[in-house]
Amino acid sequence: LSVAYGKSFLGFQTHPCTCLYLALEDSYRRLKSRMEKLLDGEPAPDWLHFATNAPPVDNGLFDTLDKFLKEHKDTGLVVIDTLQKVCGASGGKEGAYAADYREVGGLKSFADQNNLCLLLAHHLRKMKDDGDPFNMISGTNGIMGAADTTMVLTKEKRGDDTATLSVVGRHVESIGLVLRSEKESCRWCKLGAAGA
Repeated sequence: LSVAYGKSFLGFQTHPCTCLYLALEDSYRRLKSRMEKLLDGEPAPDWLHFATNAPPVDNGLFDTLDKFLKEHKDTGLVVIDTLQKVCGASGGKEGAYAADYREVGGLKSFADQNNLCLLLAHHLRKMKDDGDPFNMISGTNGIMGAADTTMVLTKEKRGDDTATLSVVGRHVESIGLVLRSEKESCRWCKLGAAGA
């Protein structure tokens, strides 16, 4: 919503553009409920689109995205929530690292070719890693190796209202932010820098 409106998000300026949100673990009812809270009476922007299903990467995802991009030439952001929902069938002799790197690398290549930001939501392992939150990413290091930027949102306990957003990347400065979840409005607000 912030990008579609061109509003700042967590204190960072966005550039307004058409956005596609593939909410692959949601129902339309759940999306509608969250949107109503987030919009708080404002109309939804016409350039925000969403879907609750999509084919996997090895069976039509790129064709589906190509069709959307041809119909919406000013698309700048595609969110896939979650990566696991679009993963293809695992190859016979291919190792887990190679499969993760190939799939995320293919998605990154598609984003680069179409000059858009592709944000992949992915799950963390249940096991905590106090030394490096990026070690908690489910799957292999192939996921992080293929991505330009990686962000991890961690909480001390599952029910906590506060979380730490850790960011590393090839073209961004590494940062850590402390965020608070505002459940009534379905928003995150920035409390400050991690460790401050």
